[in-house]
Amino acid sequence: MVLQTCTRWLALGLLSVLMIQGMFAQKGDEGAVKDFQDRINNYLSAKKNQDIANKPSDSPDKLAQQKQQTTEKTLAARPGAQRGDIFRPAIASYFKKQIEATLHGPDGDKVRASLRHAEPLPNVQLQVNAKYPRNLPLQSTPPTLLMRLPHLPKELQYRIVGSALVLYDMSSDLVVDFIPNAVPL
Repeated sequence: MVLQTCTRWLALGLLSVLMIQGMFAQKGDEGAVKDFQDRINNYLSAKKNQDIANKPSDSPDKLAQQKQQTTEKTLAARPGAQRGDIFRPAIASYFKKQIEATLHGPDGDKVRASLRHAEPLPNVQLQVNAKYPRNLPLQSTPPTLLMRLPHLPKELQYRIVGSALVLYDMSSDLVVDFIPNAVPL
């Protein structure tokens, strides 16, 4: 009888500890997501302050010129950009956790199959504030994975390059930031 009571109290105590840890993890996750969203907003604000104007045009030359100007002004907005400016360690940890949960979730096999069906990528050295490599396809991120990641404004996209998760700016064709080894191969 005493043993049963002790076992119940021990189980109850262990359950309480696990629940409290889960609450702290969720609070930490909320903080990481908020920090990520703030950093994205700061990036877009810095870009907006550069007075980038893209006017509709049917001319391919005009569109190419506008894209080049957008790239130049975006680079000017972040002259000292480095890896980790957006994906700070806590944010990168959160993203890796979401990717890992997706790959081990009920649709994990489908997500891994989708990633394997993508074109093979050469050894690519990604750099923040560099143009997205021309020889790389813009591999889409599986929808099941996208559902677990924070929503992005329309100018930005998540891309997977090898095992890296890349934050890609479509309007400037630049790598905003990336997390190396985010997607276990």
